Amino acid sequence: MENNNLFLVGPMGAGKSTIGKRLAKSLNKVFIDSDHQIEARTGVDIPTIFDIEGESGFRKRESAMIDELTKSDNIVLATGGGAILSEANRQHLMSRGVVIYLRTSVSQQLARTKHDRNRPLLATNDPEAKLNELMRIRAPLYQETADIIVDTDHRHSNQVVKDIQKKLQEFLGKSL
Repeated sequence: MENNNLFLVGPMGAGKSTIGKRLAKSLNKVFIDSDHQIEARTGVDIPTIFDIEGESGFRKRESAMIDELTKSDNIVLATGGGAILSEANRQHLMSRGVVIYLRTSVSQQLARTKHDRNRPLLATNDPEAKLNELMRIRAPLYQETADIIVDTDHRHSNQVVKDIQKKLQEFLGKSL
């Protein structure tokens, strides 16, 4: 493999940022969160971008950011839950690093995101129905894009990081 990037995909609340930070530290890589990079570049939070530009405006910004960040070297990148909706994003992720799908259930997503006000797609009367709808659309894309799948339900982030490292060694055929 030419590059040494790891890209985390999965739904909101799967633990991409928390696990990504720990994984990057354990592998001596730089951690980057694409949503945080968009916020830093625009100077506003994601809900504000959604309010002003709608989801399509946000997705355009996200695609440009994914293209830019996946060209980096030696990173662990946490992507937004909807990043895989774009064919171009999926291609960039698959061709520029190892894609790790952090899989979680809707019940875990609800528990992990219930107090988070930074989730514009959950600003609805029925967040569970919205999460089920998103999962139905996105789960096949996560699976199609992923080189490695790791479940995060009811697991501490340290356990998940160890699991990723083990599967990564198997996938790459060498020690890390």
